[in-house]
Amino acid sequence: MTAPLDVLIVGAGPTGLALAAQLSVYGTTFRIVDRSVDRAHESRALAIQPRTLEALAGFGVTDELVIRGNPAMQLRMHLPGRVVRMPLFDIGLADTAYPFLLFLSQAETESVLAQHLAGRDVAVERGTELVGLERTGSSVTCRLRRGDGSEEAVEATYVVGCDGAHSTVRAQAGIGFEGYAYPQTFLLADLEVDGLEPGAVHTYMTGSGMLFFFPLGSPATWRMLAMRPPGAPDTEVKLKVLQEIADRNTADGLVLRAPVWMTGFRLHNRGAAHYRSGPFFLAGDAAHIHSPAGAQGMNTGIQDALNLGWKLALVCRGRAPGELLDTYEAERAPVGRSVLRFTDRAFTVATSGNPVIRFARTWLAPRLVPLAVRARGPRGRVFRTVSQLGIHYRRSPASAAGSRPPRKGPRAGDRLPDLPRGLQARTAGPGWHLLLAGPPHLWSDGRLAAVLAGRADVLTVHRLGEQSPWPGVTHGLVRPDGYLGHVARGVGVDGLSEYLDRWVRRI
Repeated sequence: MTAPLDVLIVGAGPTGLALAAQLSVYGTTFRIVDRSVDRAHESRALAIQPRTLEALAGFGVTDELVIRGNPAMQLRMHLPGRVVRMPLFDIGLADTAYPFLLFLSQAETESVLAQHLAGRDVAVERGTELVGLERTGSSVTCRLRRGDGSEEAVEATYVVGCDGAHSTVRAQAGIGFEGYAYPQTFLLADLEVDGLEPGAVHTYMTGSGMLFFFPLGSPATWRMLAMRPPGAPDTEVKLKVLQEIADRNTADGLVLRAPVWMTGFRLHNRGAAHYRSGPFFLAGDAAHIHSPAGAQGMNTGIQDALNLGWKLALVCRGRAPGELLDTYEAERAPVGRSVLRFTDRAFTVATSGNPVIRFARTWLAPRLVPLAVRARGPRGRVFRTVSQLGIHYRRSPASAAGSRPPRKGPRAGDRLPDLPRGLQARTAGPGWHLLLAGPPHLWSDGRLAAVLAGRADVLTVHRLGEQSPWPGVTHGLVRPDGYLGHVARGVGVDGLSEYLDRWVRRI
């Protein structure tokens, strides 16, 4: 048996690759395996939300993702008799450097993350399948099988299942996967389309459902998503069938051609009963699967990974208590449940054959959507929800307001906004970051130094002066994932000391 690992990552999709990227920053000993012999080359997930771009920026990969992607800012909603031109993410996003939905195929996202790992000498072990897990005292014995049939036993302290809807880790850990399958069958294709305005998302609302065209660029110009017509044979997807769907649901004379990839699939709405069972953790599709409404799936998985990774790393280094790992489920399971509810409602509106919902889709929507476009307040709130910038952990045990919390600005548990611009870049390095706002001389006494003693290797101090997210004299402790763990007004550091004593061990 090889030397024991801190973490075995099972699954090398975007979630597993993001987790590996974070663990590598902290020097954690880990391996990442995937039973597929190659990464995805189809588009699959096709959009990256602003919050995910922020979260990945600390690895230095976000600029490359943006270069490869298409920050499409417009939606064309084709309604009976009219086309509504609607911006995507034009308001409510002033506090991020990425105020757009980036269209980029999952194949490209995986390519960028894999290149980043290769640059850090991290090898993804493909063609290697997890076939068994057995708890042995304080560790787990993991049986891995390679494509040639040979097997290897690996000992790890923790195992993270990033291995998708049919997760072996979830099954071996005995964690339930609760939910249901939708009755419809969907058709997906990456192809060329003549007759579509480029650089925009197109959706056609009809009585039978909704038809979508998303700008991709690679491996084809467009991604088409449609429901298989009732009564159509559930066989191999043909270009002829896709053309018939386009002809039936559009009046634009669209011509579909040169398909790169076509497939049919069923959608599910399921969530794991738990995100953790002892040394086993679930992230991404292993923990939640749902419809692609709102482009939430891959983004939620990557953010699962980046919530968990630093916690595993610091616990394995002995710099955080084991109870920090309990906050993973406390923080991410509510997010997963919220995504399941949101995508289910959006999916039902888009596809239901219920007469009332069909009436709303084909008669009310053409009249209400133009009004909704002009309602900046509600639209801004929707954008912040879809962009995932509004996710917070205010109820987490790892979020604690001081005895005098600021009256304005972000609260404990909130994401640190990028205001003033560049603040997120300053706090993107590994470890915790303490922000001190107000005149520098107020923070020069020995009380703060005593609180920080023995933590310099995992905690960086930033003196912001008056350039801070909060008015007046304030201090805020930013977690390694960019969320605020503790915020308080004034120069009193008793609350900060209590927080650090609980979550950040001294050398």
